[in-house]
Amino acid sequence: MKHSIILVGADKGGVGKTTLSRALLDYLERNNVLARAFDTENPRGTLHRFYPARATIIDLNNVADQMRILDTMDSASEQVTVVDLKAGNLSSALDIFDRIGVLQAARDEEFNLGLLHVVGPSIASLDEMNEVAKYTNGMDYVVARNFINETNFFEWDEATYSKYFARLPNAKEIEVPKLNEMAYEQVDLAGATFSDFIANKTAKGEDGNFSFVLRGYVRKWLRDIDQQFGELDMIKSIMAAKRSNASGDS
Repeated sequence: MKHSIILVGADKGGVGKTTLSRALLDYLERNNVLARAFDTENPRGTLHRFYPARATIIDLNNVADQMRILDTMDSASEQVTVVDLKAGNLSSALDIFDRIGVLQAARDEEFNLGLLHVVGPSIASLDEMNEVAKYTNGMDYVVARNFINETNFFEWDEATYSKYFARLPNAKEIEVPKLNEMAYEQVDLAGATFSDFIANKTAKGEDGNFSFVLRGYVRKWLRDIDQQFGELDMIKSIMAAKRSNASGDS
């Protein structure tokens, strides 16, 4: 079974990329897909705080840490690797992967490579799409529009958006709905995964005392994202491989 690497990143900070990484890891776990994660926000590691046992903090500029991701794919028990890229480092990360042959290896179908490019409501994010376009051949490229606040994508009029998106013929798109601020804050304070928060469990697995209402907001938000994840080609491929492997083991 081919290994799958999913990069989650943005060149602009504050657009919610780690939130999307957390939602993706939750989705994979609830669908019984083994996944490991690498948190490139060295040394603090926001993703690592929510997944201390599964998310390894690395410095992507360090050759030894690049090896920890790439040279262990075949031996890893997990079939999926999620790499949460440090804020502002998407283009530099893709350049590193290009220089060491990762992008070409994905084009040669040695493994599956996907990119969840998280963008916010500004023209700068559209410019990011233009910059990233030169790297996306041979990978599953998904633009994730994250409605992190109440603002609309005011600069994303249809003409402008179509112009930028036309340069990315293989791109897909998902929309991340806004999560109620109080609910998001409570999950953050709890340090729990979204799934654990919904189940009223703390980060230590103990019974929580979380609001029924706030858990409801998180449940609905996660359900909306789950539906969109399930429609992505990269996720469909992972699920198909899982079913095929399960069938072969039976």
